Amino acid sequence: MQIKYNKENDIVYIQLSEAPIAESDEDKKGVIIDYADDGSIVGIEILNASKNLNDPSDIKYVAA
Repeated sequence: MQIKYNKENDIVYIQLSEAPIAESDEDKKGVIIDYADDGSIVGIEILNASKNLNDPSDIKYVAA
């Protein structure tokens, strides 16, 4: 898994899989979910991240 923040475009992308993206849906405004052919989630894109997240440049990953 990778989490990337593109400051220039203000987008956070959470990549969950290396599978090719077959389809993308914007279920909620500003949140795009990418799917593989088998329906599994490949990634989640958050548009206008600085308006939707406290500090997108300071993302922490916590495993429990």
